[in-house]
Amino acid sequence: MQKTFKYPNEEITVIWKPGICIHSGICARGLGKVFDPKRRPWIDMSQAETQQIIDQVKKCPSGALSFLINKEPTHDQADQNSAID
Repeated sequence: MQKTFKYPNEEITVIWKPGICIHSGICARGLGKVFDPKRRPWIDMSQAETQQIIDQVKKCPSGALSFLINKEPTHDQADQNSAID
C-alpha cells in the first residue's frame, strides 16, 4: 500500500505520495513558502492563496502532488452541527 500524506486548508486538501515523487523541486522553486523540503511538515497550506497552491500542484511532473476540493457542508449537515439552546 502506497503511503499518502494529506495537507488541508479550508478549501482544498493537497495530497502527497512520496513513493512516486521524483524530487524535481518544481514545487519548492515555484512556491517555496508552501513547499519547503527542509521543514516538517514540509507543506504549509497557510503560506499562499488556494489558487496559487492549485496552480503549483498542477505543475508536478510525477503526479506525486494532487489536490481535492473540500466538500462544503450541506444545509442539513450545517444544521446538525449547530448547537441549539
